[in-house]
Amino acid sequence: MAMEGYRGFLGLLVSALLVGFLSVIFTLIWVLHYREGLGWDAREPEFNWHPVLVVTGFVFIQGIAIIVYRLPWTWKCSKLLMKGIHAGLNAVAAVLAIISLVAVFDFHNGKNIPNMYSLHSWVGLIAVILYMLQLLLGVSVFLLPLAPLSLRALLMPIHVYSGLLIFGTVIATALMGVTEKLIFSVKNPAYNTLPPEGVFTNTLGLLILVFGALIFWIVTRPQWKRPKEPNSILLQPNGGAPEGVDGPTAVHFGNMDKSDSELNSEAAARKRNIALDETGQRSTMTK
Repeated sequence: MAMEGYRGFLGLLVSALLVGFLSVIFTLIWVLHYREGLGWDAREPEFNWHPVLVVTGFVFIQGIAIIVYRLPWTWKCSKLLMKGIHAGLNAVAAVLAIISLVAVFDFHNGKNIPNMYSLHSWVGLIAVILYMLQLLLGVSVFLLPLAPLSLRALLMPIHVYSGLLIFGTVIATALMGVTEKLIFSVKNPAYNTLPPEGVFTNTLGLLILVFGALIFWIVTRPQWKRPKEPNSILLQPNGGAPEGVDGPTAVHFGNMDKSDSELNSEAAARKRNIALDETGQRSTMTK
């Protein structure tokens, strides 16, 4: 199926993937070259898992999950399959986000550093909680065939808005975290003297910001939205219309794809035929 402005979409998609991948690479270089590497021993290397997992999962993978419906190559795939991919990517991002929180809390407790005192920690924890609720709501309402069509239609705008809100909050939280870490850690030379680590990590922050901007632009273009599926034959468990079908008329299996008026007409015709047959048989018997 043709997409309007396909070349523009392809250029922005490649740019987003490139910038997102560079964000992950820059984060790894930052912790491996300028910090103390990666480890799990309640020291600095354990804390370094926090930015790596946040940028990889909560930023990059979540961004890909947001735009996965926009990929025109997947429009021939079933909506159920794409829902599974969307939920799977978000689940991976959620697991990485939880591990990143465990790493930072374990590091703070090992160093006797207070937890949850900064704006970065407040906003970050709120984002994780909202993300988990969003994931659970999405799976229970949109992925599993349990919710009625009316409830899905009611919650879909909220689901889309909250997803973008959470993603934007994650971008802002990541930028706050990068700045906070630089202010606390870059002492000699000081951060305000623009040392190499400061310049490099500021560039990482710009990459994260650009990635978020590209994802927002791609997902908010109506011409790049996945087309509806008018020929879907998926039946709702509550007897409602199948997903992707507009209006009250649903597509069913076998003879159920006909309207009530057609079925009534056929039933009346069969009754007339039976009546005519019976009349003919009686006439034959009386002769």
